[in-house]
Amino acid sequence: MSYLLGDTSFWALIGLIGFFAIVFYMGAHKAVGKALDDRAEKIRGELDEARRLREEAQEMLASYERKHAEAAEEAEQIIKKARSEAEYLREQAQAEIAERIERRTALAEQRIAQAQAQAAKEVKTLAADLAVDAARELLSGGLTKPQRTKLLKAGIEDAKERLN
Repeated sequence: MSYLLGDTSFWALIGLIGFFAIVFYMGAHKAVGKALDDRAEKIRGELDEARRLREEAQEMLASYERKHAEAAEEAEQIIKKARSEAEYLREQAQAEIAERIERRTALAEQRIAQAQAQAAKEVKTLAADLAVDAARELLSGGLTKPQRTKLLKAGIEDAKERLN
């Protein structure tokens, strides 16, 4: 064992053990433990804060996704409403056009009927005038029977031409 007393490694080991004994006696291990505990508590707090922030971010994301879905649904409702209004306006315009066409058709038919009535009246008046003229000629002059027949046929042909 005396060979150990001359060895420097032995004295270095003794010094190290002494140093640790003094440090342990002075309570340095408590300070180191407290520092490590404080550091662990700080890390735990940061982890809790990170977890809380993550949950808030997830809630915000869910809220934004919900708002996005609501906005998309509202946009779809607006589009549906616009389409139904456009369809209603189109149907209303078609009904109005059909009504105008019907009124114009009725007006045109009425004008045609008036024109036909006027033409028939004019034809009757013309036929009466021709008959009166023919009768006047027959009665006024002493026409022979062949002349009267010829004149009557000419009046009938003239009336046919004017009627057509």
